[in-house]
Amino acid sequence: MPSNARWSVPDHHKSTWDLLIREQHGVLSIDQLRNHLGLSNEAVAANVAARRWRRVLRGVYATFTGELPRAARLSAALLYGGPEAVLSHRTAAEEWGMVPIRENPVEITVPYRCSATSQPPLVVVHRSRALRYTVREYIPPRTSRVDTVIDLATAQPDSGSAVDTMIDLVGRSGVTATELRTVLERRRAYRYRKALDEAVQLIAGGLMSVLEAEYLREVELAHGIPPADRQVPFTVDDRVLWEDATYDSIGVPLTVRLDGRAHHSTPGVVFRDRRRDNAAELAGRSRLVYGWHEVHKDPCGVASEVLAVLRRAGWTGGNPCSRCSKLVSGYAG
Repeated sequence: MPSNARWSVPDHHKSTWDLLIREQHGVLSIDQLRNHLGLSNEAVAANVAARRWRRVLRGVYATFTGELPRAARLSAALLYGGPEAVLSHRTAAEEWGMVPIRENPVEITVPYRCSATSQPPLVVVHRSRALRYTVREYIPPRTSRVDTVIDLATAQPDSGSAVDTMIDLVGRSGVTATELRTVLERRRAYRYRKALDEAVQLIAGGLMSVLEAEYLREVELAHGIPPADRQVPFTVDDRVLWEDATYDSIGVPLTVRLDGRAHHSTPGVVFRDRRRDNAAELAGRSRLVYGWHEVHKDPCGVASEVLAVLRRAGWTGGNPCSRCSKLVSGYAG
C-alpha cells in the first residue's frame, strides 16, 4: 500500500474522503470507510498496522497518529455513539460556553437501544428516552442549552448541589425560568424534582447566582430576615443598573450587593460601581457589599450586619440560627 493513506481511497471516492476528513477532523467510522469510501477491512487493517492510522474506539479510526486534538476527540465520541449520538452534560456545557473547557472524557447521550458503553478515559455514555426532544442542530450536535443545564443539575450527588448547579449555569447561559419550567414539565421523570422546581421559582424571582442563593439560604432564611427583592433596577447616569437585593418593600432603603469577583480589573466596572455608590449615598440609601468569602464562611456575621441596618431604620424581627448563639444578645432588639 502506498505510504500516503490518502491514495488508498478509490479515485471516485476522493471528494467524499476530503469532505469527511475536513468535517470530522481526520476521524472516520468503519462504516464510512467501508460503505462510503470503498475501503476493505484489509485496507483499514493495513493502515493501522503501518501506523499511518490508529484505532481510537471500537469502529472508529483516526487517519493520523499522535495526540487527538479536542475536535477530533469530539468527532470520535459521536461516531462511536452512532448517528443519533449528541454531546451532552459537561461537554455540551463546554461547547455552549457555560463552563471552562477541561481535558475530561467526552460526554455523549445516545438512545436507550444503542449498544455503546462508556470507554474511559475517552468517552462517557449517557442514555435517554427523550433524546429527540433535547437535541439542537448544531455542529457538533449537542443537547439544547436548557437541557444541558438540567442534565448537569440532575447528575449532581445531592439536591443542594443540584440546585446550586442549576442556578449557577442559568447565570452563565442565558436560559430563562420559563424555558426551564417548560422543559421540566416535559421531563417529569427527573432526579431532585421538588428541589429543582423550587430552584426555578427562585430564578423566576430574580436569583441569578450561587452566591445569591447562599445569601438567601444562609443569611436571610436562617436568620428570619424577609427575602429581599432581587435584581431591582436603578437609573444611574441615564443607565439602568441592577442591584442584587433591596429591602424597600419592608420600609428600609437598604441595598445589599453580592459580588462574586475577587477584584475588579476593568476600569469601566470600577467607575460604574463608584457612580452607583455615589448615587445611592445621594438618595439616602444604606449599602452593604459582600463577596463569596463573607457569605460562605461567616453568614452569621453578615446577618448581624444586615439586621443592624434594618433595625436602625426601625424594622424589628430576626432570629439567631443554630450556629450563632453568640449573637443572641444582638437579637433582643
